[in-house]
Amino acid sequence: MRAIPFLILLISVVLISFSSVNNRSTSTAIDSLRYTEEIHFKNLRQLTFGGDNAEAYWSFDSKMVSFQSNFKDWGLNCDQIFYMPIQGMDLSNGKKKPTMISTGQGRTTCSFFLPGNKTILYASTHLGGKDCPKDVERAPGGKYLWPVYESYDIFVADLTGKQLKQLTNTPGYDAEATVSPKGDKIVFTSTRNGDLDLYTMDINGENVKQITNELGYDGGAFFSPDGTKIVFRASRFATEEARKEYIDYLKQGLVAPTAMELFTCNVDGSDLKQLTQLGKANWAPFYHPSGKKIIFSSNHKGKRGFEFNLFMINEDGSGLEQISHDKVFDSFPMFSPDGKKIIFSSNRNNGGTRNTNLFVAEWVD
Repeated sequence: MRAIPFLILLISVVLISFSSVNNRSTSTAIDSLRYTEEIHFKNLRQLTFGGDNAEAYWSFDSKMVSFQSNFKDWGLNCDQIFYMPIQGMDLSNGKKKPTMISTGQGRTTCSFFLPGNKTILYASTHLGGKDCPKDVERAPGGKYLWPVYESYDIFVADLTGKQLKQLTNTPGYDAEATVSPKGDKIVFTSTRNGDLDLYTMDINGENVKQITNELGYDGGAFFSPDGTKIVFRASRFATEEARKEYIDYLKQGLVAPTAMELFTCNVDGSDLKQLTQLGKANWAPFYHPSGKKIIFSSNHKGKRGFEFNLFMINEDGSGLEQISHDKVFDSFPMFSPDGKKIIFSSNRNNGGTRNTNLFVAEWVD
């Protein structure tokens, strides 16, 4: 979610039956959270301890993260936006709760700090109703689908939760917004033209420009460290049947995210290139601090659709390397702006429950 918070729902369907493998039955951990194969992680720490916690993104000073959670112990019925310092807040005993900055109404997703670290943007459906919008019901054996709620718009709030500005107000879905490291632009996904395409706008919401225009879902975009390029996930169609299916689902406010590859382009949409050709679902990409590699989540090595791990690949599509080794789900990776840490969501260490939690580690090249 960046991205949207959707794929976590897929994990819930099958997670309980995999509680035994979720306790590292095939690897001996050096510490209590890290698999031996995970050589790029050091001093891995768990930050949250219940519910679905995802899309955690750093502040510009690398001291805080914003994220979304639906943890019922915090009084939530669906995802809301929180922020917390990366040090000094222990949530393990269930007595503390991070600061919620969303309204508590509707469903929210895709938060991101703005320059100055005193404001956070996020997408919310609260103008469309105070209740949580209805989830997609998945029929047994049916295709896994993401909802694309038309009531999503992008807002800015301060760290007390006071809403300061609405950045989008066109009809249709506006979400998945992230901010350039240069602090000048925002990239987001919108259906304002009838398709799911990428747009950029200035940090104040002005000067909106469409940067992708090929039919298919373009989303989950992030800027390169120097702010000149964008990496994103996209669906493209090899057959007319697949193309028609995408159009038919989108008319219903739905997307089938089971076949996505990664693409890069310049910030104006030029020099569009396909990065991966792995098959299945490749998503949640983020640039390595060097600007030469991209980390992402993929199920291309899994025997079933829900087995996601982190991988890294060179910007030219070479040198694919597996980074994480959980047996169920690792995703939403983001390097801290200072390049020293990585945060991601995982089903590890959840005791066989359906919980998806946040983990942070020092990054080792």
